[in-house]
Amino acid sequence: IEFTGALHATAIKQVRLKNPSSKPLMYNAVLVGRDAEDFSLPQGNAVTIAPRRQTSINVTFTSRFLRPAEAVLLLVSKTVGGIPGVTLTFSLKSEVKHIEPAGILICKSPCYEL
Repeated sequence: IEFTGALHATAIKQVRLKNPSSKPLMYNAVLVGRDAEDFSLPQGNAVTIAPRRQTSINVTFTSRFLRPAEAVLLLVSKTVGGIPGVTLTFSLKSEVKHIEPAGILICKSPCYEL
């Protein structure tokens, strides 16, 4: 999942999860990696998918540095009614495309004096 935008901007991506089984699936979402603190899950870490339904989870990223950020979103299943789900992993990467100036300061000064 790629996040692109301006420096210090916040980007949101959605991950859609489907449950084809007849039992509910529950996952615990965890962000791990070098830049995991720059990513967040605003809806919380617990994800429940009803039988034969789908749900989306939001992943938020706020860039702090010009270098690309990397992390991994792990969705570890919890056993509900004897039906375990598979562990899902998503690679999260970012790229800063442009920099917005915080402000402009105009200053006049002589460049050289004798």
